[in-house]
Amino acid sequence: MSQVRAVAAAHIHAPVKQVTDALADYATVRPEILPANYSDYAVRTGGVGAGTVVHWKLAATEKRIRDCEITVTSPEEGVLVESDANSSMVTTYTVVASDDGHASIVVETVWNGAGGIGGFFERTFAPRALVKIYDETLAKLAARVQTDDSLEQD
Repeated sequence: MSQVRAVAAAHIHAPVKQVTDALADYATVRPEILPANYSDYAVRTGGVGAGTVVHWKLAATEKRIRDCEITVTSPEEGVLVESDANSSMVTTYTVVASDDGHASIVVETVWNGAGGIGGFFERTFAPRALVKIYDETLAKLAARVQTDDSLEQD
């Protein structure tokens, strides 16, 4: 078994706090910005930030659907960590201020991959599929939080 890793990043023309608050809102914002790869979305506990427990099914491909029971922690300001109780998958969202005063966000997911030939294909193709999903999610997040005012500041 080896660790598999997928990383996506974006620059969002909005203040860091606005981006972080939107990202941490699992009750309202998250269901609106998640692409069609997510289904059966349900907040089990909480709904905003650390302590939230949320369920979803994630279809990275048509044949590979993960049933996820996510617990959210926030080890430091601007960081959200989603740990899946049903697997070794952990996704970390890190939001920091960029030089222009807007937000830079990095999404990183790691998990213990399969061994053998199946593991080879997982390490080769799964990260690409996740990055595509995260790119769509981050684009929807940007569209939600960007304002005309934040775009004019460029």
